[in-house]
Amino acid sequence: MSTEPATPAPAGAEKKLLAGLLGILLGWTGAHKFVLGYTKEGVIQLIVSLVTCGLFGIVGLIEGIIYLTKSDAEFVATYITNKKGWF
Repeated sequence: MSTEPATPAPAGAEKKLLAGLLGILLGWTGAHKFVLGYTKEGVIQLIVSLVTCGLFGIVGLIEGIIYLTKSDAEFVATYITNKKGWF
């Protein structure tokens, strides 16, 4: 019986779960953006959410779900390597 070693997750994949959960639970704060290093986008999300009384938090919820449904490789390629700030 041959067992192959597990393929290590790409660098940056460790942020996927945290960013996804923060997006779902605290999306209106932009916390998931700060975890990914998107300071400008995080501040924008926080300010717009405050102005709209949290209504803009739906964006964080959607992004959190998107983060968690991507494979580790897709997540890293999209949000860590290519720095896609929105959706």
